[in-house]
Amino acid sequence: MLHRILLFLIVFITAQAWSQTTDQQLAQHYYSNGEYDKALMYYEKMYESDESKFNLTRYVDCLEQTGDLKNAEKTLKKATSKNNNDQELTVLLASFYENHDEVEKANDLYTELIDNLTNSSRDIIDLYTIFKGKSKPKMAFATLEKGRKLLKNSYPLNIQFAEYYGAQGETEKMTNEYLDLLDYHPAYMSSVQRILSAQVDFTEENSKEYDLLRTALIERTQKKPNDLNYSEMLTWLFIQRQNFPAALVHIKAIDKRSNSLGAMVYDFGSICIENKDYATARNAYKYVVEIGEQGRYYMRAQSSLLNVSFLEVTTNRNFSQTELDEILTDYQNVLNRFGKKNTTLPVILEMAHIQAFYANKGTDAIVLLNEALEFSGLTDMQLAQVKMQLADIHVLHGDIWEASLFYMQIDKEFKYEVIGQEAKFKNARIFYYDGEFDFAQSQLDVLKQSTSKLIANDALKLSLLITDNYGLDSNFTAMYNFAQADLFIEQHRYEEAFYLFDSILAEFPAHSLGDEILLKKAYALQLKGQWNLAIQNLEKIVKYHAQDILADDALFQLGDIYQNHLMDNVKAAEFYRIILFEHKGSLYTTEARKRFQELRQFLPKEEKEI
Repeated sequence: MLHRILLFLIVFITAQAWSQTTDQQLAQHYYSNGEYDKALMYYEKMYESDESKFNLTRYVDCLEQTGDLKNAEKTLKKATSKNNNDQELTVLLASFYENHDEVEKANDLYTELIDNLTNSSRDIIDLYTIFKGKSKPKMAFATLEKGRKLLKNSYPLNIQFAEYYGAQGETEKMTNEYLDLLDYHPAYMSSVQRILSAQVDFTEENSKEYDLLRTALIERTQKKPNDLNYSEMLTWLFIQRQNFPAALVHIKAIDKRSNSLGAMVYDFGSICIENKDYATARNAYKYVVEIGEQGRYYMRAQSSLLNVSFLEVTTNRNFSQTELDEILTDYQNVLNRFGKKNTTLPVILEMAHIQAFYANKGTDAIVLLNEALEFSGLTDMQLAQVKMQLADIHVLHGDIWEASLFYMQIDKEFKYEVIGQEAKFKNARIFYYDGEFDFAQSQLDVLKQSTSKLIANDALKLSLLITDNYGLDSNFTAMYNFAQADLFIEQHRYEEAFYLFDSILAEFPAHSLGDEILLKKAYALQLKGQWNLAIQNLEKIVKYHAQDILADDALFQLGDIYQNHLMDNVKAAEFYRIILFEHKGSLYTTEARKRFQELRQFLPKEEKEI
């Protein structure tokens, strides 16, 4: 008996579910085809069993479409009275009146909704959102005003007010609403900054939004000099505009008032370095140093101050010998004051690099680094860093096999670390320079699987260079001379390198090394800081070797020169764009896309999209 009852229940429930599904499908079918009279009977049946808003709106719509307005109104009024706290249902009834030219009734309902608001932030925001969605700005604003009176200081409606003012084009009021949010709670600062970033075009020279925001922040900072929130916002604003000197003024003031002892200014210096504003970074670090040794960032600021000079030398490459000597004196003064030891190793490594590769004082650099090898307390990694620097300088001086010994030691000790793989790559280059192309190739094949993308890419490039050009002439003269010229560039013997390159082109005019020679010449000219001459060689690759493997290398280097050395962001973006469109399989695609996204703000509006 029990089994029969269970079977009956299962059959009954299944039949009911199937019936409901069929009704829904038929209702949707007729409704979609505009057959409202046929859809009506199904939606009426469905609404009787399930008074959901979906069924209600479809049922009422079918009643309206078939002309039964009286029943439609009755149904809506009944649903509203049963759920008198449901604002959406009341809005549905008001919309019904509006659609049928009973505007006064609709407005009465809207006003009633606003009048009956309680101090529930959720209900206030929901009603505001409903009015906004129905394009009723006056009702939306009235809701917010009533809500602000009810909530008082218990919940901020600044974002909603700002949104309303923004939609109405009242920029000043919008800006003040966002800033007032900081008075409610400083925790909103990151949210306000994110919203303003979307509202304000910081790259536009004559931006009304920017001027209003700047004026408002300056006024608030003056009215509340002890309120750090507005000072921080003003600093953030200047950083967005890339006006780092102005930002530094405010950062210093904040640092003093908050008694941070240089911490905030030090962090700001790092932001300046990231944006290659070395002059402002230097001023920031000088401020921290001038605080004195009681500041916990004193030693770091000293080191960073030197690092600014190091970055300027290695980036700009146009310093005179006198200027280099002055920079090295600054390094020496720091070492004299704090001593040569493991804690000052970063200073020593930078100083040795400048001595060897820029100031023509390689012998002094070797002496300094050999001293460093004897420091007590050095970690194995620090020792490897010293050895790597020594090896690089030995290559510079022509002692390539002495360099090879250091590279092999680092490779052996750090086989699975990036520094070990870098040493292995540099050692493979030693054999390449010496014409041992087969052995170099075997080492490069291993490095193609390096965990470091940069090393793997470098290994792949050198491997392809050897594969594509090795053995094309009977005595390997062209490839060997090219490798020698490559070594001369590493040794800063540029004229000798150019002589060998020219001799290859003269003796083997149709050799496939033609584009490689142009790229190497461009690289050498960049090392010398001769950007325009480098551009000429790179443009030849783009023009005469557009289909060859080095075309994307040339395009990326052109973009980099214009972006980081000639400061022409528009021109740089053009070259990155070409890589994205015409060299989609390039190793540079990811970085080119990233840089293009950074620079697109400088492009005309019609060129911003990829």
